[in-house]
Amino acid sequence: MPRYKLLVEYDGRPYNGFQAQENQPSVQSSLEDAIFKFSGQRLRITTAGRTDTGVHATGQVVTFDLEKEYRPKVVRDAMNAYLMPQPISVVASEIVDDDFSARFSATGRMYLYRIINREGPPALDQGRVWHVKKPLDVEAMASAAQSLLGKHDFTTFRFIGCQAKSPVKTLDIARVKRFGEEVHLVFAARSFLHRQVRSMTGTLVDVGTGRRPVGYVAEALAAADRATCGQVAPPQGLYLTQVTYDAEPNFEKYASIRAE
Repeated sequence: MPRYKLLVEYDGRPYNGFQAQENQPSVQSSLEDAIFKFSGQRLRITTAGRTDTGVHATGQVVTFDLEKEYRPKVVRDAMNAYLMPQPISVVASEIVDDDFSARFSATGRMYLYRIINREGPPALDQGRVWHVKKPLDVEAMASAAQSLLGKHDFTTFRFIGCQAKSPVKTLDIARVKRFGEEVHLVFAARSFLHRQVRSMTGTLVDVGTGRRPVGYVAEALAAADRATCGQVAPPQGLYLTQVTYDAEPNFEKYASIRAE
């Protein structure tokens, strides 16, 4: 049975997250329905990351096995035909080894958080950015973000319902840069806790608006106490942009696209 690896992008607004749920629209269900419509095979796909309701992706990866072998281009084009007019696109398709898994073979994940920092609300990017009216001190945010780098107990930035076995994670990139009216935050690690990126982003925005001092992020991290977390950023500004499968992923190669 051939195993297929798909690169998928989607607008998360119409879906109740990636994971399939009974009587709720999800990205997973939509992808699985498209597979069934062209192949006649009902199956469960494996994903690199289960994004929350309203979260987007430009670099999501899924894998699945089919009983019949199709050319990768046929799989991509057939799925896109059945996915229309939903805001989900299969960008690329390839056949991979039987032991490859979108989830378990992944060595890194990268997220981008987009903030539009101006008084007027967005029109074209509604639901795709977080609108922050108050001016943001990006230098202060970038300085505070450096304390998040490395291996830490990230309990402070862990959602109370997180099911991860350990709160200890190693953050390889934590970067904040301004691009005109937009502020981009880029985070990369092997894996993340539930809502970790949104929790770190919200706390850094508290620093950017002057609500918290630069040193607060380091203090909150060291406290390992969810009560010390700042606000949690809303889902609509968050994007899963990259999943790496190299033994030693070069996160800088991908981060530089958005953060240099």
